[in-house]
Amino acid sequence: MRLFYTDVFVLPLPTGHRFPMEKYALLRESLLASGAFSQTDFHLPHAATDQELGRAHDPAYIRAVTLGQLPEKTLKAIGFPWSPGMVERSRRSAGATIAACRAAIADGVAANLAGGTHHAFRDRGEGFCVFNDAAVAARAMQAEGLANRVLIVDCDVHQGNGTASILHGDDSIFTFSIHGARNYPFDKEQSDLDIELPDGCTDAAYLLRLNEGLDTAFDLARPDLVIYLAGADPYQDDRLGRLALTFDGLAERDRVVFRRCQAQRLPVAIAMAGGYARQIADTVQIHHTTIRLAKAMAGG
Repeated sequence: MRLFYTDVFVLPLPTGHRFPMEKYALLRESLLASGAFSQTDFHLPHAATDQELGRAHDPAYIRAVTLGQLPEKTLKAIGFPWSPGMVERSRRSAGATIAACRAAIADGVAANLAGGTHHAFRDRGEGFCVFNDAAVAARAMQAEGLANRVLIVDCDVHQGNGTASILHGDDSIFTFSIHGARNYPFDKEQSDLDIELPDGCTDAAYLLRLNEGLDTAFDLARPDLVIYLAGADPYQDDRLGRLALTFDGLAERDRVVFRRCQAQRLPVAIAMAGGYARQIADTVQIHHTTIRLAKAMAGG
């Protein structure tokens, strides 16, 4: 199973910044330490090109990001200060999901050990997201003739508003988001399928709604490829989550998604998306379990 990582590309952040960037390096370390993966399973991705980004983003926005000419309002919404490192990391993160899609199509499953930047719109970023890796990668696979129809299954606790906006009206890419009803973003966009969950939603209720949503999504999408945003933030002790899923519930969520893909012999590319547990080790454990389950699904 090929894994693509970007944690070596430093994103300078102010002291006390709330986004737990260290989770990505810790995840890679934990996967290596598990003995289930070797160094040869880990790959550095290319930086997404202007052409690749331009299938989902406005060229003027790409240029403003690259040259450090974003308005202060946009930078505030993104939550990161501009730096060359921010540009490089953002391009590599999109490149990692492109690479994971290519690898999944060849091998059955692959993962970006970051990504899931679903709050990035065509002409702006927000919510720690600069470029929308799922939208960029889905259109890259179509442009390369590797997939005609793509299903994006977004299980981050926050709605994939940027993904929904970019891909609105595109019948070849189906967007399914299952998320907290009262959580960020407070002004939501319309995905092809949205399932909104109440605060405190537990494992059983979540899994029931997820299964219902997947029934609908797979029927309507008729995909050649699935991109799965496996957010760790529905966890019960996530600082930004508001739901109440346990470790076991999140693992079963992953199994449900992977079984669906396996039953239909569909390649699945995974991105990590959010995770803000009070104990960072909990977030890393959730992401780690997702990758181990994916490897098991692939027979590894």
